[in-house]
Amino acid sequence: MEPAGTCSPIRALRCMVHSLRKCPSPRRHEHDARLSTCCTPSSIHTTANGHSSKRRTAPPRCISFPQSTVGFVDLHVGKEETRSNRDASTRTSSAKRHLQPTSRQEAMNGAVREDGRASDGTLAGYDRMEDILEEFVPEPQLEHVKRVLYGQNQGRIVSKIALPNHVSTLSKERDFDLQGYRFEALKEQLRAPRVVKIGIVQHSIQKETTASYVEQRDAIHSRVLELVNAAGEAQVNVLCLQETWHIPFAFCTREKQWCEFAETLDGPSVSMCRKLAEKWSMVMICPILERDETHGNTIWNTAVVISHTGNIIGKHRKNHIPRVGDFNESTYYMEGNTGHPVYETCYGKIGVNICYGRHHPLNWMAFGLNGAEIVFNPSATVGDLSEPMWAIEARNAAIANSYYVAAINRVGTENFPNAFTSGDGKPSHRDFGHFYGSSYVSAPDASRTPSLSRCKDGLLIADCDLNLCQQLQDKWGFRMTARYELYHSLLAHYVCEDFQPQVVRDPSLGL
Repeated sequence: MEPAGTCSPIRALRCMVHSLRKCPSPRRHEHDARLSTCCTPSSIHTTANGHSSKRRTAPPRCISFPQSTVGFVDLHVGKEETRSNRDASTRTSSAKRHLQPTSRQEAMNGAVREDGRASDGTLAGYDRMEDILEEFVPEPQLEHVKRVLYGQNQGRIVSKIALPNHVSTLSKERDFDLQGYRFEALKEQLRAPRVVKIGIVQHSIQKETTASYVEQRDAIHSRVLELVNAAGEAQVNVLCLQETWHIPFAFCTREKQWCEFAETLDGPSVSMCRKLAEKWSMVMICPILERDETHGNTIWNTAVVISHTGNIIGKHRKNHIPRVGDFNESTYYMEGNTGHPVYETCYGKIGVNICYGRHHPLNWMAFGLNGAEIVFNPSATVGDLSEPMWAIEARNAAIANSYYVAAINRVGTENFPNAFTSGDGKPSHRDFGHFYGSSYVSAPDASRTPSLSRCKDGLLIADCDLNLCQQLQDKWGFRMTARYELYHSLLAHYVCEDFQPQVVRDPSLGL
């Protein structure tokens, strides 16, 4: 850990590269000036024209589990909220948590690994990538950057929506990220808008994994109850929780005692969601670790779809099971047997593509062929393995299949009692890595929302006009031009033992 007010050569070089690569030339002198005091806690700096201005105060460092209140409060809703207001909120929140550093630079000190990455789950001390962009990219250029990164919905960046004041107040009091956005469609003459308010929840575990299983489960239930009730207060129509939301993601350990968390469809987690769905007249997707007592107590990774009346519409079991790195899930359950069901609800047709299935384009396509208008992707994934893919796959699926996609990831670092290895040459360790949250929603027109926090629980709400699905089908004609029969023939041959790849060899290569 470096003393306050000092700057190591490595960090200085990193700051210099950052200023040269990221900062527009009019601000480069300003950043060079900041470079010389980059580790000084002062919030005042001098710009290139000699004027003094306040620099945005850093959010406090995000603390890995077991701290249940992590990150900083930033609702990202309402244009009236200025950066200075958010800074004041940050400082107030920081004062309440004595473990939180008072500046971003302090958060960086002692929280950076040898490879330059923050070890606390942040992006170099920032809670979200969007926060880095907002601090370092001037407003005129920022609009264009967001246009490229997030696409446009009806000719503009996806717009924010105002959420009920009491829900915003609750998010501050209970320390969870809250964001709201609207996707619009063209007005039609023969169809009225079909706007559905969807919600996605990301959260951390709330107790040490050494606590009793009942304590762990009940603590998670209490936290999720708060988030679901907030969604209900905001009049969400369809809400999806993260993959196996009621347990720590212990599938890295290969220890079978974690199977105790598995539940039947009438277990406490599904029962809680059924009551909440009925209470708020809200369709809920409740992903659980399922125990199938009818078939020899077989374990499945399952998403239970619950009607707005509280009855169970159906269930979908995870189609694709990872066997990569610490994701040793086939130790607990195998590939699902429910196909690609689409559930027709009072709010629209929805599908559920669980976690690893997002890496398989045909999996996405099958839900589209069955008529899905919204596909939820409840997941649990960590930074070193998948983060470069995260912002791409759900968005690409929405584009290719002309439906909305909601990508949900859990958040936090979960430490387990016993060290484990995964045959990948890495030293034994007790955690999976950091679950980076960053949940978001993407539309069929290639637009998407910003992400939820990397470090704290969150609720993202999006108004989705389902008419956009058909409008994009008509515009691009992907289904009409797909030539499914061509690929049917290829796949039919590929699954046969006598399949031969269609490779035309250059005769000049010889034998």
